[in-house]
Amino acid sequence: MTSAGLRAGLIGLGSMGRHHARVLASLEGVQLVGVVDPMGDKFGAAGGAPVLSTVEELLALGVDYVVVACPTALHEEVGLKLAEAGVCALIEKPVADTVEGARRLVEAFETRGLVAGVGHIERFNPALQSLRKRLEAGELGEVFQVVTRRQGPFPHRIADVGVVKDLATHDIDLTAWVTGQDYVSIAAHTVSKSGRPHEDMVAAVGQLADGTMVNHLVNWLSPLKERFTSVTGERGCFIADTLTADLTFYSNAAQETEWEALQAFRGVAEGDMIRYAIPKREPLLVEHENFRDAVQGKPSNISTLREGLRTVEVAAAVLESAKNGLTVALDREALAADGA
Repeated sequence: MTSAGLRAGLIGLGSMGRHHARVLASLEGVQLVGVVDPMGDKFGAAGGAPVLSTVEELLALGVDYVVVACPTALHEEVGLKLAEAGVCALIEKPVADTVEGARRLVEAFETRGLVAGVGHIERFNPALQSLRKRLEAGELGEVFQVVTRRQGPFPHRIADVGVVKDLATHDIDLTAWVTGQDYVSIAAHTVSKSGRPHEDMVAAVGQLADGTMVNHLVNWLSPLKERFTSVTGERGCFIADTLTADLTFYSNAAQETEWEALQAFRGVAEGDMIRYAIPKREPLLVEHENFRDAVQGKPSNISTLREGLRTVEVAAAVLESAKNGLTVALDREALAADGA
């Protein structure tokens, strides 16, 4: 770190990389000193920083940390180079395309005492941050079920993974994060309708360690773009829309009804609906601020590589279940070790 602040680098100027470049260029206490992309800077996103062809060229400039936004298949190779060079890294999700690769990255950074995180940006969505705080405060009481829907048109930027690793990892991570619970089992079905080698739709049902049921519906086949999370519990239901960063609470009321026809069918009573007023800062900026603070040794909240590894393990179980038609039990002892 220089008097001008942390020296940061970026690898990848694709769809997500360009956003990282924009935030890094204006992030307080950080200087973007170089960007790596063998394809060059077709969109002028580097903002004046030199555009390089290799990781080695970037390391030669001297960097404190690097944001890795290249294709998922390259995360392990690039991450290991950074760890060997003693450089901290924020790696886009998923942390790696295999469980084994994710484990190697965890070991490489942890054994060197380097700060490393995973770009699970939904953790910094204002609606989900508010939801997590409210669940921690016990506002919902016992949690029964988490349901997510993440669907939209096919993204032509993705070529190396299917919808499970690209999109469902968002929902796997946010579900474990907002509830504070690990997955213990998962069952899933996938389909591929777009002619690509990877799946483009998945429906999954799982269970968390405390017995909470989870349901995920994720696809690239819908003209409707939806980012929906609901958490149902004994006191009502929270609904988070992460496209608009809105959080709404539907309470269970204790109202009696004199309408006999309804009494027989009513499991709970409809109560008040509250739409919360939440400050709405850009999630990517907040993610970068937290990672910067972590590198500087300040209090922060980042998605660690070990948490990223657990998400990859659950995603692998989703694909295994879809392939074999069986419910996959996740090794709770291994998950506990990963969280050590």
